[in-house]
Formats: sequence, structure tokens, C-alpha cells
Amino acid sequence: MHDYKRTIYTAIDLFCGSGAVTAALRNQGFDVLAALDNDPIACKTYRLNHPGVKLIEGDIRKVNPESILTSNSSVFGVDLLVFCAPCQPFSSQNRNRSPDGRARLLLEAGRYARALKPKCMLFENVPGLTSPSHAEVVDTLAQQLRREGYILSAPRRLDAAETGVPQRRVRCVMIASQARDAADAFQQATVKAKRRTVREAIGQLKPLRSGESDPEDDLHRARTHRPIALDRLRAIPIDGGSRAELPMHLRLKCHTDDHSFSDVYGRMRWDDVAPTLTTGCDDITRGRFAHPDQDRAITLREAALLQTFPLNYRFSGSRSDMARQIGNAVPVAMVEALAPILKQLISFSQHPTGQTPLGLRLADGK
Repeated sequence: MHDYKRTIYTAIDLFCGSGAVTAALRNQGFDVLAALDNDPIACKTYRLNHPGVKLIEGDIRKVNPESILTSNSSVFGVDLLVFCAPCQPFSSQNRNRSPDGRARLLLEAGRYARALKPKCMLFENVPGLTSPSHAEVVDTLAQQLRREGYILSAPRRLDAAETGVPQRRVRCVMIASQARDAADAFQQATVKAKRRTVREAIGQLKPLRSGESDPEDDLHRARTHRPIALDRLRAIPIDGGSRAELPMHLRLKCHTDDHSFSDVYGRMRWDDVAPTLTTGCDDITRGRFAHPDQDRAITLREAALLQTFPLNYRFSGSRSDMARQIGNAVPVAMVEALAPILKQLISFSQHPTGQTPLGLRLADGK
């Protein structure tokens, strides 16, 4: 008989990157049995923060899924398989309109489902995954999973700001389960957490000038800005000001149209959420990534906190490597907000009709 009071849930984290999903799941009582990624720098970061997790560094297409299994897998089985395939092929920011082979990586899920037999699968990606141009990939995924006995839910749009992440970040989330009621229950479940602001996330950090660093935290290090960039920053009003308010002599020629790249050189607002962080999250020329009232771009530590990484999380690689890992991460708090629902969906696999005490409460997200 299934034990509804179980406290150990198992998970495998595919496309784990720097380990944000693993951090969230471990915080929520999951035993992450194994992880996989092919980025050597991200894998180094993963090992720094999750040394006890079996990490396979390699191409998901060339790895035998059964090699991921651990001794705990045979004892507990795999409750959750997380599949956060690269988002670039589906992103609206991707200007390369030629076919991107990375989109097919999503279809590896069928092979891993067959070998690992998870009770539930979680897919996370950008909203562009739902565009008509990618319908064939999603339809093929659903067919492959159906052959393995899984039902793929419809895509669900979820703004990370509604899950306790101090950042506007709309994502596409899907689940797959062998229980026919799980997909509907996932669509109905409420995912909600207290809204957090930029101030709550980074307001406690040491103030810095351009080029300064915090001696107690190497990641809290400000970029050294050129004099012209500092002139622009000083002219932009604090707490949400934009480059539209710059005097004409400080404006770039390519920005004379106020509707083009309007967030470039923009400041974040203290008492609002941050904009979507990207791989250029510490560069004021890449978006609204200027500090609310200090004349500099946000630091990598501030970016990591806005992505809800723990304050002591460590990153490997160069500055650009770190920014890429932070910008590409799934926000930790978003996965934490989903975790209670995922635990309930895992219970559905023990009851094919979905009629469980936990399942009946799913609509409340409790």
C-alpha cells in the first residue's frame, strides 16, 4: 500500500546545468539520485554545490539511461524525472530561423521514460515551445510518451513572479504521468507564493561603485564601466529610470528611436520584481540590468539572488560563464513552489484513477 506520509521522494535531473533544479528539489525533501549535462563548466559548478549527487557529464543522446540508475533507484524507484532541455531553439529571442537540431533533444524523453519508468515527469521551457512552428516536436513527444504509457499534459504558462521569484519570467511547464487524471489535476492546481521584490532579494548586499568588490563575496563584484557609461548611469533617474530620460548628447545613435531596445541602460525598481534575467544579466547594454540606485550594473551575486539561488551558491568559470549559467537557470523558488504539487502527482501513479486524498486537494494547490 502507498504511504501518503512518505518523506523520501527520488528525482533525476536531466539537463541539470549549474544545479538550480537540484537545489530546489533537495530543499523540498527530494533525494536527487543523479543528474546529467554536457556543459563541462556547468558540471563543475554542479559538483561544487552538490558533491554527493551522481553526475554524468555527457551528451544525453549518447548516454545509456540505465547507466544513470543508482542503488537507491532500485530501492525507491524514480519518482520524478526533470527534463529542462535547452530553450534557445524555442526562444522568441533566437534570430536564427533555420532548423535548430537542439529542438529534437526534447524527444530523448521517451527513451529515458522507457528505461527509468518515473512516476512523474516535469518539462520546463520557454513559452515559445507552444508556438505553431514547434507543434510537430511537441506532438511527437506526446506520441512517444503515450507509447511508454504516459499522458503529457497541455503546456501551462507560469510566471515565476507568482511563485516567489523576484523576477518576471514566464515559462512553459508540462508534466507527464501514467495516471490519466494527473494532467488535468496539474492544470487545475494553484501555484502561488508570496511575491518578492528586488529590495527583498538584494537590498541587504554591500553597496558598490563601478569596479569595486565585496571582500567577503567574490561574486559580488561590480563591473568596471567606461566613463561614458558612468555618465549615462548618473543621468538616469534612480529606482526604475530608463535611457529615454537621457539628454540627447548621451544617447547612442542606435537608440534614438525610443521603441528600440528600450530596456537597455534601464534601472530596476526596488519595490517591484526584476525583468527577465538573461545570459547578459550583468551588462547594462543587454537589458534593464542597472542597479536601482547605484551607478553600475547588478553583480553576478545579485543576479543569482534574483534567480533565487542560495546566498552561498558557488559558480565556476569566467565572468561570462557565470552569467550564462545564472541567466539560463530555472529559478530555484519556482521549482520549490511546484514541488508540493509534484509530490501529489507522484501519488497518482499508485492510483490510476487519480482518486486519492492528495489528488482531491490538488485544485487548491495544498
